[in-house]
Amino acid sequence: MTKVGSEGAEDGVAVPHWSSRFAFIMAAVGSAVGLGNIWKFPYMTGTGGGAAFVLFYLGCVLMVGVPVLVAELMLGRRAQRGPIGALVALGRRYGGTPAWGLVAGMGVVAAFLILSFYSVIAGWALAYIPKLAVGAFAGATAQATGAVFDGLLADPVAMAGWHTLFMALTVVIVAQGVTGGIERAVTLLTPALFVMLVILAIYASVTGDFARGMAFLFTPDFSKLTTEVAISAAGQAFFSLSIGLGTMLAYGAYVGDNVSLPKMTLTIAGADTACALVAGVAIFPIVFASGLDPAGGPGLVFVTLPVAFGAMPFGSLFGAVFFVLLAVAALTSSVSLLEPIVASLQERVRLPRIVLALGVACLSWVLGFLTIFSFNRWSDIHPLGGGRTFFDLIDYATTNIMLPLGGVLLAVFAGWVLTREARVEEFGMGEGVVYRVWLFLVRFLAPAAIVIVALDALF
Repeated sequence: MTKVGSEGAEDGVAVPHWSSRFAFIMAAVGSAVGLGNIWKFPYMTGTGGGAAFVLFYLGCVLMVGVPVLVAELMLGRRAQRGPIGALVALGRRYGGTPAWGLVAGMGVVAAFLILSFYSVIAGWALAYIPKLAVGAFAGATAQATGAVFDGLLADPVAMAGWHTLFMALTVVIVAQGVTGGIERAVTLLTPALFVMLVILAIYASVTGDFARGMAFLFTPDFSKLTTEVAISAAGQAFFSLSIGLGTMLAYGAYVGDNVSLPKMTLTIAGADTACALVAGVAIFPIVFASGLDPAGGPGLVFVTLPVAFGAMPFGSLFGAVFFVLLAVAALTSSVSLLEPIVASLQERVRLPRIVLALGVACLSWVLGFLTIFSFNRWSDIHPLGGGRTFFDLIDYATTNIMLPLGGVLLAVFAGWVLTREARVEEFGMGEGVVYRVWLFLVRFLAPAAIVIVALDALF
């Protein structure tokens, strides 16, 4: 059957392809593994029942995240276009209307908005690398590290500088294209990310309270697996895999026909979960050895962990490595936020990729000042009331509205609008049991679960 992208070449441009399965996996895993994997998933695991939470989370990944991820990659590969062009072409051919492009458009806008504040927060990690490297936190108290973090948030000039540096690093990678920039970066950075995690985990097992940390993470306590925790696990499973942003539509367009999407998706989900678990192994022995609060969230990373590193052997060195790890995790994710926007623009604006990447990044950089000022000068400004700053509103709109809606509509398109012949061809495993299970999940269970998670977050 003919690919949509091979018809009507005047409607689109030829897209490059990953040079190997490994490159594709590293790009997808790099997109999935971000700041949330390093602190949020381990914390949710420890407070949500340990192994009980992990088992439920894995079930959500398999039944919600993986089916929708397969669907998004399938649509991208089918169209051989950027995210918006993909849904326009597929919508015209299979759905009778190009209006489906609005779904991808919403995802691209969400990626743009998220990049604006993600770059600011990632800049915090960059700011801490030199502080740890020079031993600034040696022997520091929680009050001292808290003052350092509060000082960073109160200084819009410093935040803007680190925000600028991080955005520039993102542009440098994306501007060089798929094979010359993204692929080269992720095949280096994603393995480096995992290696640093393992080194930190070994360090934590030797210098920290390893037994207590492992008990916190992995002792099953099903009494803690409440309805609220279960919904949070489903939401984490969905958002952790970068679904609904247009990222996987773009990355799917670069995947060759010889790649089995179901097998690769399971590999991506497994690697993403493994990184999150190893992060917990690296963090919580240090936390417990230092008598710190494991439920600290972002404060755990920027306030309490520096106290621990400051009191441990070679703490400055390993603390610096930890924040390099955070920055790398953020960078591979930010690249995947910028890429779908640039890929979509390339099909409509005949300008060099570097110009498009720089232009989009500059606009997102400017928007990032809403987030910067939300922590200092404009912290008391709540545009829509309810105590939400500009940063809170952008985060809420993207996370709770745009991404779930986009994920549901992509699942609906793949499950109901795309023809059986097209689905089977892209799925690549025939119409056996695996295909039938996937079709049921993407048609019914995954959309229902996403809607439940979104409604819970909204109300």
